[in-house]
Amino acid sequence: NGRPGWAAACAVVLLLAVVDLCVITYRMRQGAHYQPGRDIPPYEPDHGDGRPHGPGHDVDGGRPDQGRTGPSSGRP
Repeated sequence: NGRPGWAAACAVVLLLAVVDLCVITYRMRQGAHYQPGRDIPPYEPDHGDGRPHGPGHDVDGGRPDQGRTGPSSGRP
């Protein structure tokens, strides 16, 4: 008789793995400049020379108040 419950569970896992592999392959073929939607800003590659990575980014990577305040900043 076998175990139809286990066979069904393994078939579902196999199906999910195959679908996941297909999605990964599809996205990899789109390349590094894939944009998931209109609400996501355009990809700006790292230039490797210290230039800012795009509009709205400070030297510290765009994080607010990172390294500018606090007890180690030298301010009273």
